[in-house]
Parts: sequence; C-alpha cells; structure tokens
Amino acid sequence: MSHRTYRRPRVLSSLREHLRDTFWFAPTLTLILVFLLWLAADAVDTALVDVLKETGDYEAVRSLAALSQDAKTIVTTVSSAMMTFIGVVFSISLVAVQMASGNLSPRVVRIFIRSRISKLTFSVFLGTFVLSLLVLTSYDSETDPRKVVSVPLVQAALTLLMVGLSLLLFIAYVTQTLQLMKVGPVVERVTRESFGVLDKMPVQDADTAPLPAEVARIGHQGRAGTLRDVHVARLVRVARRRGVVLRLIPRIGDFVVPGTPVLAVHGGGGDLPSRRILGSAVSVGVDRTFHQDLGFGLRQLSDIALRALSPAVNDPTTAVQCVDRIVQFLAAAAGRPLGAVHYRDRDGVVRLVQDVPGWGDLVNLGFAEIRGCAVGSPQVSRRLIAGLEDLLRFVPEARREPLERHRALLVAAVQTALPEAAERAFALEPDRQGIG
Repeated sequence: MSHRTYRRPRVLSSLREHLRDTFWFAPTLTLILVFLLWLAADAVDTALVDVLKETGDYEAVRSLAALSQDAKTIVTTVSSAMMTFIGVVFSISLVAVQMASGNLSPRVVRIFIRSRISKLTFSVFLGTFVLSLLVLTSYDSETDPRKVVSVPLVQAALTLLMVGLSLLLFIAYVTQTLQLMKVGPVVERVTRESFGVLDKMPVQDADTAPLPAEVARIGHQGRAGTLRDVHVARLVRVARRRGVVLRLIPRIGDFVVPGTPVLAVHGGGGDLPSRRILGSAVSVGVDRTFHQDLGFGLRQLSDIALRALSPAVNDPTTAVQCVDRIVQFLAAAAGRPLGAVHYRDRDGVVRLVQDVPGWGDLVNLGFAEIRGCAVGSPQVSRRLIAGLEDLLRFVPEARREPLERHRALLVAAVQTALPEAAERAFALEPDRQGIG
C-alpha cells in the first residue's frame, strides 16, 4: 500500500464545500449586503441634503427632489416587475434540471446547485427587488425643500445599476443553462471536478512506520447516510493532543448507519479522544460530494453512459463521450500513487490515515458496468477496446492487470454474443470515435 502525505489541511475546507452544495447561502448573504448598501446610500443622500441646506441652496434641493421623483417611476416599475422576472427566469432552471436529470443522470443536478453563475444571478435578482422596495420607503412626501429630510437619488442610481447587472447576468445565465443541457459540457464539467479531487492527492511519501496497535473503535452515532467527508484538521488536532493515530475505517462515499465503526484509535496511553468530538468531525449526508471522494466523478460518468446504453434511450454516442472522459481521467491517475493517505501534524507525525480507491478500484468503476452493456453496441465496444489499449501503452507494469482483464472479458463477451466472425472483428476493432 502506498503512503503519502497531504499539505497541512485547511480548517474551513469542509465548511466551504458544504456551503457550495447549498443554494440558500449566497442569496441570504446578498440580501444582507444589499441592506447594508442601502443604509450607506441613505446616509449619503441625507448628508447631501444637509449640506445643501446648510449652504442655503434650496433650489438645488428642489431640483434633486424633482429628479428623484422621475427616478421613482423607474424604481416602482422595477419593484413590480422583478419578482415576475425571477419566476420566469428560474422556470428555465427547473426545465433544464428536469431534462438533465432524465436524459443523463439525477446526480448531475448538483452541477446546477453548485453553479456560481446560477447563484449569483438569483442573488442579484433578489437583491435588486429588495433594494427597490427599500428605496421606495425612503421617498419623502414633503414638497417644501426646507422640510425635505432625504432625496434618495444615490439609492435610485444604485437600483438602476443593479438592474443593469441583472440584465448582464441574465444573458450569462441563459448561456450557461443552455450549455449544461448538452451532454458534452456536462461530462466535461464532471471531469473537471474529478481532476480537482485528483490534483489534491499528495506526492509520494517515504516509507511510513506501521501503525501502533489498535486500542478502540468509534462507532457512528448520528443519522444514517452517505459519508461525505471528514474534518481532517479537527481530527489531526485531536489525535495530536491525545498522542494517538486515527484511522478512518469506511471510505468516503460509503453508506453508514448508527453503530457502524468509522474511526479506529491506534496507540496512546489509554486516554482516548472524546467520542462526541470525533463524531462531530464526520459528515454524513444524503448525497456524495466531490470534496474528498476520488471515485465520485467516475461514478457519474458511468451512470450517464449506462443510461445512454439502456434500451429506453439507446444513445451510444453519449456513452462514447463518457468513455472518452473516463480514459482521460484514468490516464492522469495511472502514474500517481494510490492507497492510504497519511495526514501529519505540524511536527510531521502521522495522526490520521484515510483509505482512498486504488488503481484497480478506479478501473473497475470506470469500465465494469459499461463493458457489460457494450456488447450490443459496436460503437461503444470499439471505443472501449481503443481506450484500454491506449492505457496499456503507458501504464506501469504493475497496473496492467486490471486493464488486461477488462479487455479479455470484453472480447469474450463479444465473441459469445455475435455469431458472425465479421461482426466480431468489426465490434472489436479499436476506434477512438467508436464508429467515427
């Protein structure tokens, strides 16, 4: 088993990833910022009127009040139309999500949830609506310039700027939504996120001493669900204080129920870490995430390909596009060490060991199910043969066995399913485009 070390874990990395998987945080934060911006703009408008009154320039106050009344018409129109605009725009999202979920895989819905442009568009739209309401409350019914308290001119200008920004974001949002309704951009997005996880994998470490004897196991005490990630920094800190080594028993992505052992404690003098603290460092949710899950990208690509190869869809070209990306990912992972990840504290002592999928696991995840459905589709079988042979050309000798096994199984399945020699030869001819 290979041993490696991560760079020092970031304390807020888990929180950041959880917030990216939510849709409420960005709009809520935007509404707070808009309220603060309105308070600042209202203070500027009030200060401007006070300065003009101190100088006795009431004619200027009257002119500003008249100008702001003209802007009030626009602000009122924006306020009444913005919520309708929001409803229409995000109806596009629901249609796009429904189509992507039905045609590709339900797991690609997370792409829309994590989309920055979608969150930014929704946030700015809501912010524009709320700002327009706040600006309307600032209008003064007084006509005498001596009694005017505030002229919301700066506030009205900010509202118009927000409207302009909303229109620009609307164009960007529709463009991205249309892109994500196509297969190519979706599988490319999944692949890019998969490479993000792979790039966080550490470099090869020197030989690590065997772990001390196991002294205890910590069971899961929360709700049942998928192990999404662990708070690495917290576990390393707790293990360092207690002088122990913690080992994560399940892999990220495993389903755990209450009582399932999740952490093993190695070494120490009997002073075990608090079960409550350790339990709070383990995050369980409904769905898997990309945060620490190396195989989740291959799982999504495989799901999309399997749905495309189902009799109800029968879209082998989509399956070929998924195989393209699977081969790309495996080619990048072929030369990297895979196995147990060792996290160290600031003194360089191993404090947390986490198991990740090995090379054989990734190859099986990428090819096993697609291979089983590719027998009746020569386009996919030809692409699989080409991909396997491409990988066999440059993978290390120790990693050839899973690839050779899948190639042999594919050849045997095709030979069994196709009685004609010419058909077998055609289905097993390597072709990077399937059938072009």
